[in-house]
Amino acid sequence: MFQKLLKIAGILLLVAFIVVTLAFTSGESKDIVCRDIEVTFNNSDVIHINKNEIMRKVKAADAKILGKTLDKINSDVIEKEVEKLLAVRKAEVYKIIEKDTASFRGVLVVKVKHREPVVRIISDNGSYFLDKDGNRIPVSSSYTANVLVVTGSLSEKYAVEEMLPFVEYIRENDFWNAQIEQIHVEKDGDVLLSPLVGEQIIELGSLDDYKDKLRRMKAFYEQVLVKNNWNKYKTISLKYSNQVIAKKS
Repeated sequence: MFQKLLKIAGILLLVAFIVVTLAFTSGESKDIVCRDIEVTFNNSDVIHINKNEIMRKVKAADAKILGKTLDKINSDVIEKEVEKLLAVRKAEVYKIIEKDTASFRGVLVVKVKHREPVVRIISDNGSYFLDKDGNRIPVSSSYTANVLVVTGSLSEKYAVEEMLPFVEYIRENDFWNAQIEQIHVEKDGDVLLSPLVGEQIIELGSLDDYKDKLRRMKAFYEQVLVKNNWNKYKTISLKYSNQVIAKKS
């Protein structure tokens, strides 16, 4: 019984501490001046925008943040401005109070979550990345991404609606993710695949029925190419139903 009372007393003290802390933060924030802006992101993000670029967006939303009291800083406006960067999926802005010798200082924290590119498009219509949701991410000298590359004649609409599902299928398939190095789209819409192993070009034709075409290609690998025939063929065509047509080098 005594231990139970001690436990309840401990919980009440903790609640009281939190209430007092929140009351202090709420009451004092109007007098605490922002002295610093801290930009953070997860190092596991595939791409990282230069922090100076993010800082420019923060200051575009409010050029007088430093020296302003925390209660006068609009976090929502800053979040929306930072999220205008196409490589940013989500921005969270919040304020913290730190002890600075004998006084307190305010810090504005800008936490950024980057979009994750899954494919690089290099086409007649420009060069850019796409994330898994089809959002366009600009190419930048401040970051790189080791993703599948698609080149050739393709519109952004085609890239998002047709090529992206194909790329996602390859990424989720262990065999093809390890085997396909690059994709090229011809002017007539035919798709060519460049494998990592072997010197042949795989003629996929259109992206129609691509799962069946890749199934036939994998069977050809297992039955023919693995028998020391990796460089025997120049092209392998999957364009025609239920056929694999291989042309020798």
